[in-house]
Amino acid sequence: MPLRSGRPREARIDATVRKSVLAILRDRSYRALTIDGVARRAGVPRTSIYRRWPSKQHLVADAVVTEMGVDPARDTGTLGGDLVAVAQSLRRAFSGPLGKALPALVSDMAADSELAVMVQQRVLAVRRRSMQLAFERAAGRGDITAGLDIELLLDMLTGPFYFRILFGHAPLDSRLAHTVTEYILRIAGSELPGP
Repeated sequence: MPLRSGRPREARIDATVRKSVLAILRDRSYRALTIDGVARRAGVPRTSIYRRWPSKQHLVADAVVTEMGVDPARDTGTLGGDLVAVAQSLRRAFSGPLGKALPALVSDMAADSELAVMVQQRVLAVRRRSMQLAFERAAGRGDITAGLDIELLLDMLTGPFYFRILFGHAPLDSRLAHTVTEYILRIAGSELPGP
């Protein structure tokens, strides 16, 4: 959802603008993206964009958040299935426009506390809560060891994806989601479900 309040907005414009942002990120780069360019591509006035988002950074963050979704740990019935879903959603997101935008967006967050808070609240906190629920479901089923530091496990689950996209030292291949999940499950005293 855009950040500014005021008169009711047309959801169609919001969707068109977000789609344009993602297309520009795919075709070009975060640095090449401008409000003017988004407005032209979306076929809307610049003022329509500025009424909804206070800056390019907020616009990109909002488009990426909306594209990623907020519930990565869908209930598959097993912790392994839930965590593979989380890891695969991160790999898909980082293989697309978010991967191109994330390094520059992280840099902008360091200089813009309002943007950092927005990303923490709308991306990290909500997605982490979804993952915490996966562990709570597993604990309720008796599928994991008691006394785990769930916050640390969440960092360990998502960290490799962020680290690889920020530093580019290794690929985000399709096997990564399963490998990371297998390690987390070993620590948690659980295992991946069978085929």
